[in-house]
Amino acid sequence: MFWIASAIGLLTAYLLGSIPTGYLLGKFLRNIDIREHGSKSTGATNALRILGKGPALFVLIVDVLKGAAAVLFALWYYPWLANKPHLTPPANSDLHSLVPWLVCFSGLAVLVGHGCSIWLKFTGGKSAATGLGVLFAISPLVGIGAAIVWAGTLAIFRVVSFSSILAAVAAIALVLSFDHPLPYRLLVIAGGLYVIIRHRANVRRLIAGVEPRLGQANSERT
Repeated sequence: MFWIASAIGLLTAYLLGSIPTGYLLGKFLRNIDIREHGSKSTGATNALRILGKGPALFVLIVDVLKGAAAVLFALWYYPWLANKPHLTPPANSDLHSLVPWLVCFSGLAVLVGHGCSIWLKFTGGKSAATGLGVLFAISPLVGIGAAIVWAGTLAIFRVVSFSSILAAVAAIALVLSFDHPLPYRLLVIAGGLYVIIRHRANVRRLIAGVEPRLGQANSERT
């Protein structure tokens, strides 16, 4: 029962992340598959280039909320399980001590869900906005710090991918600077690396000097 209940929690986090906000908005507003345009991503940046500012802001907000909701659900769900006498934890384990690890796995599940949505044949976005939501839920200070780095870098360089990568690096540095449980630190490290890896094509374009800037005309290379 313990493992079944835990799997339900992780599946919930994954399915929250899998909600394809940008894809659904593209279908609703223009009857297009946003994955066939621009960067092929379902995230807010591609939504901005293809759908405009209003829809992109909506995608950004919903994607951030997905990440926060998955972690907040885990923070409620697993302690609730721990208080159920009929659930037997693994041998020689304290269920309460497992809660931070289960929250960590839930945070990773929502990131993977956003990037590899079951509804889109395991395609999706790059998980930066969803990752920001995860940060706000587990550590508001780290989330605020990462958001400031993202916004400041974007204001200076006008390159969303570069801003997202630096924000991920900043989140890792910040979570290691503050006093957080080991599972939360590992979540931010793994999640930050996941976001950076999802931007690997952008990194190649940044090195080549051809990564588009914010507000640049639509291009199939963006």
